[in-house]
This record gives sequence, C-alpha cells and structure tokens, in this order.
Amino acid sequence: MDLKQFCDMENHETFKKENLNKLSKRLKEIRIAKGYHNYEQFAFQHNISRSQYGRYENGQDIRFSSLCRVLKALDITLEEFFEGFEDK
Repeated sequence: MDLKQFCDMENHETFKKENLNKLSKRLKEIRIAKGYHNYEQFAFQHNISRSQYGRYENGQDIRFSSLCRVLKALDITLEEFFEGFEDK
C-alpha cells in the first residue's frame, strides 16, 4: 500500500465517522422531539433491539434497512431526516 492509498483510506474513515456522528445526533434529536426521552423505551415500544438502537445513537454503523425501520417508527421520511443534515 502506498502513501496515497493510505491517505485515501484515512480520509474515508474520517468521512464515515463524521457522518455516523451526525446521523446519531439526528436520531437522538428527533426521538426526543417526538417525546421519547428514553431511547430504551422508544426501542422497546417499536420492537427494535434496545442495545442495537443504543449503538445507533452512539455513532455505530447502521444498515440502510435498519435506518428505514427506525425512521418509520419515528414517523418521518428519509427526506425529513436528511433535511439540514449537512448543517449538523
């Protein structure tokens, strides 16, 4: 692996981490705005693994299908979720 490949991989990981952090903050923000002050209660009420949902709000990777399931439980669209995402 040359230096350029290493730098590209590092930039990719930084980009991924930054956006997962934005995503996790957005999930938490919307959950609280919808009246769910406890993430475990939200997950339980919507038949989502509490530990897995906790990882989503802590910036762990999330599959697209899982994100869609969470957004359905929050009763918002992908468009609404990503509105203003770059500003976070």
